[in-house]
Amino acid sequence: MRIDVFTLFPAMVDGFTSQSLLGKARDAGLVEVRCHDPRDHATDVHRTVDDAPFGGGAGMLMRPEPIFDAVETAQPPRPLLLLSPGGRKFDQGYAAELSELDGFSLLCGRYEGVDHRVREHLVDGEISVGDVVLAGGEVAACLVIEAVTRLLPGVMGNEMGPVTESFGGLGLLEEPQYTRPAEFRGWEVPDVLRSGNHALIERWRRAQALHRTLRHRPDLIEARGGLSIDEARLLEEFPPIPYPLPADPD
Repeated sequence: MRIDVFTLFPAMVDGFTSQSLLGKARDAGLVEVRCHDPRDHATDVHRTVDDAPFGGGAGMLMRPEPIFDAVETAQPPRPLLLLSPGGRKFDQGYAAELSELDGFSLLCGRYEGVDHRVREHLVDGEISVGDVVLAGGEVAACLVIEAVTRLLPGVMGNEMGPVTESFGGLGLLEEPQYTRPAEFRGWEVPDVLRSGNHALIERWRRAQALHRTLRHRPDLIEARGGLSIDEARLLEEFPPIPYPLPADPD
């Protein structure tokens, strides 16, 4: 897969995607990440890529010429998606869609955004990583690239990970997991996980995933059409372990 990123700060994206699983995937040739700087296509000595908005207003906008020239020179894989708060919400399902492509491209805005003609005549769509406003699209681009890349065959060591993890094929939050030591500060790992009974362990894990999802994200259960009869029985068979609720901001 080839992913092109258009950004005024290519080192941010290149550095992030050179680490951990992403870095290994790049080294193995499973994914190719190319960064392009619109400043390279500015025509003045100061490499200017922004200007004041017509009609006045706060901040500066990215000019269209360097962006168009950068994209037309690179001939990147399509779709070309602008990182924007107004874009389609990025989630695990969207990541799965992008992972089926041979490639795609991301355009990172800066300042107060981009000239609207970029939206009208250059990009194929917009993508949003959440209802937040960032200083630029680079962090969001890295999030998208990591979420998509880890779904590619051969990138993750455990091929079942995308199925069983949160928002995976089961449509649930992932169950709590434990590792050694079996006892830490008086808190013990549930006995069932040390029982050696793999069928029982799988039933316990499914029940805990259901309990956690019902507590934290009941909308995911609703999206699946509610609980099945077997799932309701699992919830009765295995009581929930403690699940602290997320903290509310002050």
